[in-house]
Amino acid sequence: MAEVTSELMFELLKRVHADIADIKLGQRELRSEMNAIRGTLVFVHQDIHNIHTTLARHEARLDRIENRLELREFQEAQLRFEPQP
Repeated sequence: MAEVTSELMFELLKRVHADIADIKLGQRELRSEMNAIRGTLVFVHQDIHNIHTTLARHEARLDRIENRLELREFQEAQLRFEPQP
């Protein structure tokens, strides 16, 4: 069996240290990617909210237009039955 010396332990510790540094670098990259994804999701959520607001506004306008059309149709129907001068 190979003899365990302080030089061998030092080399192993250097290799472990390098591996841990690589893991930390990968973790930092993942964290920055997750922050970018989080920011993108915030923008998508805001866009969806803006679309919802616009659709609600259009729906309210259409409701008002439909109400006016129904009133006009009612008036036109009434005019048919009223005597004409």
